Amino acid sequence: MPADPTANAVPNRHADSVAVVTGSTRGIGAGVARRFAAEGASVVVTGRSVEPGEQVVAEIEADGGEATFLQADMRDPAEIQALIEHTVEEYGRVDTLVNNAGVQTETTASEATLDDWAFVVETDFRSFWLCAKAAVEHMPEGGTVLNMSSNHARLTMPGLFPYNAVKAGIDGMTRAMALELGPEGITVNTINPGWIEIERTSEELGDDYEYTEEIHPVGRLGTPADVAGLAAFLASDDATFVTGESILVDGGRSQVMQDDVYLDYRRE
Repeated sequence: MPADPTANAVPNRHADSVAVVTGSTRGIGAGVARRFAAEGASVVVTGRSVEPGEQVVAEIEADGGEATFLQADMRDPAEIQALIEHTVEEYGRVDTLVNNAGVQTETTASEATLDDWAFVVETDFRSFWLCAKAAVEHMPEGGTVLNMSSNHARLTMPGLFPYNAVKAGIDGMTRAMALELGPEGITVNTINPGWIEIERTSEELGDDYEYTEEIHPVGRLGTPADVAGLAAFLASDDATFVTGESILVDGGRSQVMQDDVYLDYRRE
């Protein structure tokens, strides 16, 4: 299981490039930031929490990479603009933008309030647009925008509105951006992670952890490394003909039609 996001890094694949990864103080975002740094990129780590962000930078620097932390709240358009401006002042451009910041509420469509709606939509959706809008002004030909969505864009469950609606919207945003930015030589793709083992996920599963592993064809949950590897590929020269796509990273979970039948098969 690839637990270390830097373990399979391709040396110098992103040398002399600049990557901004939002929501990268922990979890998937931290893994993506560490992977890009391990492949030679100068990485801007960003989020609301200073201490965890500085810790990610320290880990990158300890591995010989280049990174800086810039605090920013993705709900604040002024802070988004400042994030990109400070990145350009420090590094001169943005080659890769990874829109990863995200929050969710556990509410149904009938329970959700306007505050719930604003909290999720402004963080998980509007910020993706505003970050891309600001970054592409400083993005050379060959640049990449990666939007982090979820398997909830395809299949979902009750009680996660408007999170699940927004995740589907991200896929649509990616298609629109891919068409419009293609003539500028910029690719745009979505990554749709499934169950990824981070601290929050493990706590949520509790006693269902082993069962959840079994209903994945690969027999395990994902790790940030699984997502980081795809992100690094999509931002590389090997993926310049891939754009407008939404790619599931879910260990085959979405292909299982009936859990009990599949579990019987696994246990035979």
